[in-house]
Amino acid sequence: MQDARDLQEIQEKIYPPMVEGVYDYGTVTDKISDITLKKRTPYGWFIGFGISFIVAQLLLLTVTLLFVQGVGIWGNNQPVGWAFPIINFVWWIGIGHAGTLISAILLLLNQKWRTSINRFAEAMTLFAVACAGLFPILHTGRPWLAYWMLPYPNTMAMWQNFRSPLMWDVFAVTTYATISLLFWYVGLIPDIATLRDRAKNKYFKVAYGLLSWGWRGSARHWHRYEIAYLLLAGLSTPLVLSVHSIVSFDFSVSQLPGWHATIFPPYFVAGAIFAGFAMVLILCIPLRVWYNMKDLITDTHLIYMGKVMLATGLIVVYGYAMEAFFAWYSAAPYERYMMYNRMFSGPYWWSYWLLILCNGISIQFLWFKRFRESPFWLFVISVVVSVGMWLERFVIIVTSLHRDFLPGSWGMFAPTIFDWSMYIGTIGFFFALIFLFVRMLPVISIFEVRTLLPDAKVEHHGHDHEHSGQGSVGN
Repeated sequence: MQDARDLQEIQEKIYPPMVEGVYDYGTVTDKISDITLKKRTPYGWFIGFGISFIVAQLLLLTVTLLFVQGVGIWGNNQPVGWAFPIINFVWWIGIGHAGTLISAILLLLNQKWRTSINRFAEAMTLFAVACAGLFPILHTGRPWLAYWMLPYPNTMAMWQNFRSPLMWDVFAVTTYATISLLFWYVGLIPDIATLRDRAKNKYFKVAYGLLSWGWRGSARHWHRYEIAYLLLAGLSTPLVLSVHSIVSFDFSVSQLPGWHATIFPPYFVAGAIFAGFAMVLILCIPLRVWYNMKDLITDTHLIYMGKVMLATGLIVVYGYAMEAFFAWYSAAPYERYMMYNRMFSGPYWWSYWLLILCNGISIQFLWFKRFRESPFWLFVISVVVSVGMWLERFVIIVTSLHRDFLPGSWGMFAPTIFDWSMYIGTIGFFFALIFLFVRMLPVISIFEVRTLLPDAKVEHHGHDHEHSGQGSVGN
């Protein structure tokens, strides 16, 4: 008997449980669905949503003024023609990468620790891409003509320049958004059926009924669901690598010092996953406290995400080192001056060293178990990393553009209040969507968490067929 207990303790150390506490199928369903189906919305939700909604109005006001007066309200100039719109575009696209990584790649690798965090990570991806898409469209100056970027037969015989990485962005980001939306929605269908069966409000019952597409939880439904889910996971996996690689081509295919680097594609992908996991931690740490979800989003989940952040952060730091090495080893005076200007002599030297502090120094604390296992320190480090990843885009774009090959084309960039108001407004818009998602849909996958319970008999890629044919998941 003692040997059996010792063996169980060893197994729990090697494979820590993903669900803590005593749960069965019914109690798991109750705990997750009650967040959405509560008769009274918590006051904290109204406060959080209200603040986010008010901040989002900055975005509405800025865009309105932008339509009236034009992009001149921003600080964009020559030579810094991209400035804040593209800084924020790359930053938001990067944040969305963790959701696809958690959902698709970890699903194919059969990593069970993704189960409790994949749902809101996928939602985070969609909302981040929605924020990112605003910037390049508005940056064109004529957003009502954005459809010109799509290849469609037209009487003007005007076709896109498919040799431009900016055009590749259009296809990469729209494909990424479409596949991510389908992947998120398909995964939601069984849980929406649970809410349909449990909802007391007739309007919610009808809405969830329409969104669940007649899901009954039959063996045929589960079979088709698995095929669709795995196909979408397979399609999403290369997108994780391709989307931010293509975004990096906006820079690396040019001849500009500071951009002309072959390391940019893997460096950008690692940075995107790094920033994305930081945002997942920023979202899930308060969520597990406010809704008492520590049994489902356990410390083990946080530890694993901290380890992923450490690994990808070290790749990003390696990228910084290689940028400096390339500039020195190339013996090109323009490259060497760019790096010296970025580090020491230029007017933006402070941004480079603040970037190193946020992304290079802060993550070193994750080597220590004390910081990896502390939700407070993980949250603080994640906020610092999010700031650092924004500074990385600022350094890459502004410090490379403001000093060109010729001193006669040098200039300075200073963001206006409208640059900041639009950026801050998108943050409010993002969190407002997150609050709505938490209130309207299951924030954790009900049926996938149920497959982690000791009583679950799991077959076929982690879905529970022992009880899946008995109607919808919530029954």
